[in-house]
Amino acid sequence: MGRRDHVRGEPPDGSGEATNDPEWARELWSTVRCAGVLLALLLLIDWGSGRLTLWRAALWFALAGLLFVVLCPDRVSAGGNWLASRRLVRERRVRTDLLVSVRCLDGSSQRVLLRDALGGHVEIDPEVLVRNPQLWCRLDEGTRKAAADGILLCGTTVLRQISRRVDRETARAVFEASGLE
Repeated sequence: MGRRDHVRGEPPDGSGEATNDPEWARELWSTVRCAGVLLALLLLIDWGSGRLTLWRAALWFALAGLLFVVLCPDRVSAGGNWLASRRLVRERRVRTDLLVSVRCLDGSSQRVLLRDALGGHVEIDPEVLVRNPQLWCRLDEGTRKAAADGILLCGTTVLRQISRRVDRETARAVFEASGLE
């Protein structure tokens, strides 16, 4: 029963239908292509110069693997009162109805850090939420409940900014689809 539910899109804990980022597979293939092209170029250059050896080839494979690990996108999914982000080895999950803080982390790429009352935390790219309004709706439902219950201590400003971006991009997509650009 658990295996069948998981195939239908429900998480293994049975907490409702899951919504996934549809762009994840495309981003993953892009990452694979980047690492593959780097590996092919390095091997071709070494082979062309006559300096290709087994240890150098192993080094180039390791370098391409490292590039893949660095560029590999998070797989973001959401369901009834939860949001999860899965990397290559680890999945992090938060209860959106128990969120205590939402913070914007600036750096080389903008990230949003979500923390819940149970100690869980997830760091995601806000662009994933903007690209996929269904994920945003799942997160928004939970955060509204957390705010109404008085659990959400900080982060309403960040959530409003993301909400505005989602609304703006959704409106833009509707105008483009209807030819009213």
